[in-house]
Amino acid sequence: MAAAGVASRRASEELIFQGKVMVNGVVVLIPQTPVDQNVDEILVNNESLKRKEDKVYYILNKPAGYICSTKRTSQARLVLDLFEEEGHRLFTVGRLDKDTQGLLIVTNDGHFANQVIHPSANIQKEYIAKVDAEISHDHLVTISNGTLVEGVFVKPLKVEKVRRGTLKIVISEGKKREVRVLLHAAGLEAKELTRVRLGGLRMGLLPVGSWRALSEKEKQVIFSQ
Repeated sequence: MAAAGVASRRASEELIFQGKVMVNGVVVLIPQTPVDQNVDEILVNNESLKRKEDKVYYILNKPAGYICSTKRTSQARLVLDLFEEEGHRLFTVGRLDKDTQGLLIVTNDGHFANQVIHPSANIQKEYIAKVDAEISHDHLVTISNGTLVEGVFVKPLKVEKVRRGTLKIVISEGKKREVRVLLHAAGLEAKELTRVRLGGLRMGLLPVGSWRALSEKEKQVIFSQ
């Protein structure tokens, strides 16, 4: 399913566990079920699974206000709305929360997505945060000392003041809203949060809301830092 561009491998497993996948008219609940796409009829949400499609890889400068999801549950704008004319069944590699902007990878390659987001890859994420107060030495120390995020103690790899109300934070864990939680623990609130680097790949001058294809070299750069 991931190879066919349905979703990431993890999301594909969830679809299977939810009973939304059928093989030859029978619901399957085991992700390891062997199938032959040339012989077996595979339905996902009652839609026929297409044959393996060409893999595509894009870098997007995500605007604030867009959600990283393949499902629309309200009037919220989805990141994938920016790719309506692209033609492939895409998903985001990991997530940025609704109010965070910046570097995001969008693809139809579940294997590649899993390589990037798997904890063993230990890929760094660099953010620039504009906050609601002048940044003091105490703020930097508190952020550097870490805090609990989703019940797990995390520490940033690097914290650096850029200017009066702007700082750079580099993390590796990537827990939900991790940077915002680290800032909040130091008494700061992010007015604007932008991811500018993923591994060795930097956003560069790509305008907000714009996207372009990733080169093979850029795909590999993600894993070097």
